[in-house]
Parts: sequence; structure tokens; C-alpha cells
Amino acid sequence: MTLRKRVYNTLEFSAVGRRGMSLYINIALVSIIFINSVAIILHTVPEIRHYRLYESIFTDFEIFSVIIFTIEYCLRIWSCVENPRYKNGWRGRLRYIFSFWAIVDFLGIFPFYFTLLTSDFGIIRILRVFRLFRLFRVTRYSHALKMIRNVLLETKEELLICFSFIIFTLLISSSVMYYLEHNVQPERFRSIPATLWWGVITMTTTGYGDMYPVTAAGKFFGGIVLILGIALFALPTGIIASGFMEQIRRDKGRKYIQCPHCNEWVDLQEVHHVHKPTEKH
Repeated sequence: MTLRKRVYNTLEFSAVGRRGMSLYINIALVSIIFINSVAIILHTVPEIRHYRLYESIFTDFEIFSVIIFTIEYCLRIWSCVENPRYKNGWRGRLRYIFSFWAIVDFLGIFPFYFTLLTSDFGIIRILRVFRLFRLFRVTRYSHALKMIRNVLLETKEELLICFSFIIFTLLISSSVMYYLEHNVQPERFRSIPATLWWGVITMTTTGYGDMYPVTAAGKFFGGIVLILGIALFALPTGIIASGFMEQIRRDKGRKYIQCPHCNEWVDLQEVHHVHKPTEKH
């Protein structure tokens, strides 16, 4: 096995069959990501931020983390051609750079390097938020988070239809409520866009109490919208729940085998589609 293949197998962590160096390296990366997130959160607490020792530790750990993530990012670009999807040399690497995970990795290190080139504190504060993108990297290592991602991808069409219908209902109900309540409460229901806030808090059953109908027709229609909102928001829940059941059933039926040549664990159901044998296989 070539060095590049070893690097690829080590970084591309899988919940199935990964042991030894790959497991330890990926556990270390996840730990650094979580510690970074905690440090970013604590850095916003004034009582903690004013301690010079904490500021020094925070800065040193930030530099250490960026160095680690930069090395990982470069190694992933170098070894990504071992993946059949990015096997076409520099074209494959360029396609990988613009993939979702590569963009997440880039956003994790970009704010640090950009702040070295600017002194605008406003831009620096905005870029600090992007460091939280490192949390998205955890989904690469967590089987549970991968399952959530797969469910959302598989049910995206059904969810899009549901949310489109919810938005359509929100617009219609807010427009009707505007015409029912505007003459009585012109300062609250002053326009349809302003009434959309009432529609949101009513359909989600939040009910902050800052906007509510006072006319008989408005109360009656508001009750209908409230009941309709409960029914509508139950639809995406049912779709996602059924998607999880299907994903769990599918995962339990999967069997994995280890290739005797490259030591990579492969889904037996997809071995003919994904893991195409080479000459020595």
C-alpha cells in the first residue's frame, strides 16, 4: 500500500472496522474540535476574557489547532485522489476542494489566516463566528450524525413539499388576519409583512402575546390557524421519523467485509458499485 493510500485510509474514518492509528488520530481531531468550540464560547464571557493567562492559553491553543487543521486539510487534498470520485489528478483535487466537506474544513482555518491580513476589528469579530464551522466536521466521524444527514438527504423532496405548503399557508393566513384586524389594531397589524410574525408564533403554538386578535372573526380564524399549524408541523416530523426507521432497518441489514489487499472495510451490498476491484484484486 502506498503512503498516499495509507494517509487517505487514516483520515477517512469509518465507524466500521477502523482500529489503531486511524481511530486515535480521529479521536484526537474530534477532541480538538470540541475544545475549540468550548474555548470560543468561554472567550465571550467578560470575566474570563479579561484574565491574561486565559487570553494567552486561548491564543496558543488557537495557533496549535490551526496548524493541526491546516496539515490535515493539505493531507486530505493530497490524498483525495485515492477516492474514485476524485481520481483524475489535479481535476479531482479541484473538485474535492469545492466539495462540502472540503469547504467546511477550509472555513475552519480561513478566519485565522485572514485576520493576520486585516486590522478591522469588525471583520475580525464576524470571522470568529466562522470558527464554529469546525463543529460541522464532527459529522464526518459520528455515525449518528451521518445517519441524520442521510435521512435529510433521502427525504429532502418530501420535506421541501411540506415546508412549501407551510409557507403557503402562513402567507394566506397572515393576509386574511391582516384584513380582519387592521381596522381595529392598526398599530399592531399595520401590514401583511408585519402580520407574518403573528402567523409564525401562532402556527408554531409559541404565542408570545405581543400580537393577538381581538375581534370575534379574528379569534375564530386564529383558532383555525392554530389547529392547522399543529397538523402541518406534524407532517415533517412523520416524514423524518419514517426516514429514520428506514435508515435503521437498512443499516441493520448491511454486512461489511475487509478487502484483503487494501484493508478497507466495504459495504457488501455496494461492493460492486463503489469498491471496483483493481488488477491485483
